[in-house]
Amino acid sequence: MTAEPIQILLVDDHTILREGLAAVLNAVDDFEVVAQAGDGAAGLKAFRELKPDVAILDLRMTPMDGVQLTQAMRDENPNARVILLTTYDTDEEVFRGLRAGASSYLLKDVDSARLVETIRAVHAGRKAISPEIAAKLADHVASETLTPRQEEVLRGVAEGKSNLEIANTLFVSEGTVKAHVKAILQKLGARDRTQAITIAIRRGLVRPL
Repeated sequence: MTAEPIQILLVDDHTILREGLAAVLNAVDDFEVVAQAGDGAAGLKAFRELKPDVAILDLRMTPMDGVQLTQAMRDENPNARVILLTTYDTDEEVFRGLRAGASSYLLKDVDSARLVETIRAVHAGRKAISPEIAAKLADHVASETLTPRQEEVLRGVAEGKSNLEIANTLFVSEGTVKAHVKAILQKLGARDRTQAITIAIRRGLVRPL
């Protein structure tokens, strides 16, 4: 008796990449791409209707990104098995994705054999985290997390604003901003504002301008 194929949902806003991935996966004997979607809302609708075994999501989509879609799928079904596929591997995005309930996080340059192996592992209910991603996650957990207010101040610093300009934007005193900047440098292990921005970009806390 032939086993039922693993049913896969693909959600990616890049049509060519999505269709290429579908062709690769459909060529695997026991895989079946049951639906493709170009945005989060369509992906969630397909997830609800088709109940796929595994969902493979692009991380950076608008208006609903892969992390938000992962969370929405897991809210619908706590056993939803999700793989995040992206061109980025910044610490913050890895952390957000796995915290939302993703079972794996792969870069888009992954080879087909590794992708197939990961899908099988996730379908079997296992986490499939590469050593590189695990190391990033460990580093992130080990470092102190910025508060939402500190993240706002950090974005202002990254935009080149002075403490006074940041204070005026956030409706706080300049002294409060100075205190936040001092705490940010300490938490990021940065010696100055420039190094803090470099570290923040690497971790995905801010986007390059």
